[in-house]
Amino acid sequence: MVFAKPHEMGIDPVRLQAAYDLAKSWTQSDAIPAIGIALGRKGKLLEPYLVGRQKPVKDSPALRPDALFLIASITKPLTVGAAMVLVERGKLALGDRVSQHVPAFTGDGRDDIRILHVMTHTSGLPDMVKDNEELRKQHKPLPAFIEAICREPLLFRAGTKVNYQSTGSALLAEIVHQVSGRKLPEFLKKELFEPLGMNDTSLGWDPAKKDRIAAIRVPPEMEGKNWNWNSPYWLGFGAPWGGLITSPADLSRYLQMMWNGGKLGETHLFSSATVQAITTNQLECQPRVPEEDRRCKPWGLGWRLNWPGHPASFGDLLSRHAFGHAGATGTVCWVDPAVDGYCALFTTQPDDPEKRMLTRLSNMVRSSFLP
Repeated sequence: MVFAKPHEMGIDPVRLQAAYDLAKSWTQSDAIPAIGIALGRKGKLLEPYLVGRQKPVKDSPALRPDALFLIASITKPLTVGAAMVLVERGKLALGDRVSQHVPAFTGDGRDDIRILHVMTHTSGLPDMVKDNEELRKQHKPLPAFIEAICREPLLFRAGTKVNYQSTGSALLAEIVHQVSGRKLPEFLKKELFEPLGMNDTSLGWDPAKKDRIAAIRVPPEMEGKNWNWNSPYWLGFGAPWGGLITSPADLSRYLQMMWNGGKLGETHLFSSATVQAITTNQLECQPRVPEEDRRCKPWGLGWRLNWPGHPASFGDLLSRHAFGHAGATGTVCWVDPAVDGYCALFTTQPDDPEKRMLTRLSNMVRSSFLP
């Protein structure tokens, strides 16, 4: 991969260095074990900045230059991307009932749930099934989670509220499997990652690259449990809602493709119409969703649009047209068409709900983009 220089991209190197210096200071003070930052603009990518330690323990070796990160819920929009490939091929439609492709998902209001609903968090499903922790303790595979989701009571009628939910991504994975005949990790690899040259990206780990995966600082209640983020079970599980393993440079290729209307180099992964649908406020066409959510907390398909002034904003300086996603392991990424730029910001420190540290770094990166 050929990296550009800041001046070739309209990036202020002094402002950007200030962001890098802050990131370094946080790793030195042990506020965050490791940080990786990659940003691009006008179709060019800057060499990623990686700093910190490969593991949270203080005597850990330095973060590898080829480090990989578990990026948690940033996985969700790529799971949606897999389904959108099938939409483009006429195999799916957003108005399809989920039960049409997952027959066990029926009864008690489930037949009203459309693919659009699971892509926009308006399905009525909970974030996780009530047996989530027990299933993980037993090292159950994805089909066991699907079975549990098909039994889980709905919180509300589809299309009437917004409730962030990981269970919808699991259903999308099963839909992709049933329609394409391929499990989601394989589908993503063949249809998205390989065409885009994302050779270090996988849903679930490649055991041959396990030493490159930067370990997450797990909360005290998860320490020592053989199903936590750093466990072989979870790294190999490949959760459709949070199991993507990648590098800042690799994910930047996907962000650049989205920025460029579905195209990266000679690879035309999505049509411009698909990218427009993915990044348009899809709550506007769901009139029973509360007006405040439709106006102030918009969702595209898988990607969340920016929420200016909200604590969960991707950055205070981003435009209303920006879209992106965050992850519970301390990650965020965004694309802002207003400045022709994008950023992938990965850490190994599970973030606080308001993502204050990530927002500060995101602000500094955005401020380095010159007019």
